[in-house]
Amino acid sequence: MGKGKKRNRSKLFIFLRGLAVVLGGFIAAYGLETVLIPNNVSDGGVTGISIGISQLADLPLGLLIAILNLPFVWLGYKQIGKSFAVYSVIGIASLSIGTVLMHHTPAIIEGDTLLVTVVGGIILGFGMGLALRNGGAVDGIDMLAVLLARKLPFGTSDLILFLNLFVFIFVSTVFGLKGAILSAIAYFIASKVIHIVEEGLSGSKTFKIITTEPKLMVETIRDRLGRSATYKEAYGGYTHERFMEITCVINRLEESKLKEIINDIDDGAFVTIYDVAEVKGGNFRKSDIH
Repeated sequence: MGKGKKRNRSKLFIFLRGLAVVLGGFIAAYGLETVLIPNNVSDGGVTGISIGISQLADLPLGLLIAILNLPFVWLGYKQIGKSFAVYSVIGIASLSIGTVLMHHTPAIIEGDTLLVTVVGGIILGFGMGLALRNGGAVDGIDMLAVLLARKLPFGTSDLILFLNLFVFIFVSTVFGLKGAILSAIAYFIASKVIHIVEEGLSGSKTFKIITTEPKLMVETIRDRLGRSATYKEAYGGYTHERFMEITCVINRLEESKLKEIINDIDDGAFVTIYDVAEVKGGNFRKSDIH
């Protein structure tokens, strides 16, 4: 492929990523303005703080989201890189503009607290996840948590939870205890949806298998599941015995079938299973099963 075509493809890829981040910001804004905020439910992070201040001081939510996220965009630029900062500016700007444009849009759900938290969390999480999957962010608190995790003996997820605890305490002063609890539930649902969107719906898994029948195991996986596998030597740390470790990547729908195959061939096999965020390149395709 010529340099010109590669350059054009690269520009198209950058444009599509930017478009996806914009779309993610607008979807998140739609979830806030038509589901959560009309029912006195907030979000976590910088967005949650912005919603609280907006309600108390009667200031435009979009303006607050943009201003309060600025320090975190700078933090993202210094700690993660220019590309992430640029896409985050696009995402945050889209969320801010979206809340302004949709501010007077009628609520699509009213009164049903369970439905509000579920639907609002799903819409919000899908929008934020779409932005994150394409290299941007629409809320800065995650960037702060990543930085603090490098300095403190805590995981990023623990710090996000800790920081949001203070956000929901603040939300309780605006929407009351009930509103804070519903906001926390909606945030939890949104975080799960973000994870699904980021990781993809395929849910690929890696199986690492140590068995006394490696050749038969690989052949059976190929014949009955249509998947290839790789070998590598492994040594027992205590016995120093040599084993052949099999690695096989499958999608989540094939997990029970592979477990069945392992049990049929060697029910004493040592198996470890890992979630896989993404699979690229190589020969990750399914052969026909005869």
